[in-house]
Amino acid sequence: MSVWTIILLASVCVLGLKVVGYLVPPRLVERPTPARISSLLTVALLAGLVAVQSLARGTEIVVDARVPAVILAGVLFALRVPFVLVIIAAALCAALLPLAGWMT
Repeated sequence: MSVWTIILLASVCVLGLKVVGYLVPPRLVERPTPARISSLLTVALLAGLVAVQSLARGTEIVVDARVPAVILAGVLFALRVPFVLVIIAAALCAALLPLAGWMT
């Protein structure tokens, strides 16, 4: 099986899941428990993505300048700092720590 065959099969599967999602009755989705689970699942998936992108280098777990940058971004988001400023501050943090000789 080639890579393109796998990509096409995965695309068809995703499209099928999307179509099945439209067939679910709205009253089932609008109930409090499924709505809460879907909200929490979205947050958990995003947190997992941030953790993997921040701590992984290949198959190894690495603590480098990205970790303090993500922590700084989390603190700034908690303080309700505008998004653009959070991104700039986190980028500066990730760039300046290795220049200072820390977290390389």
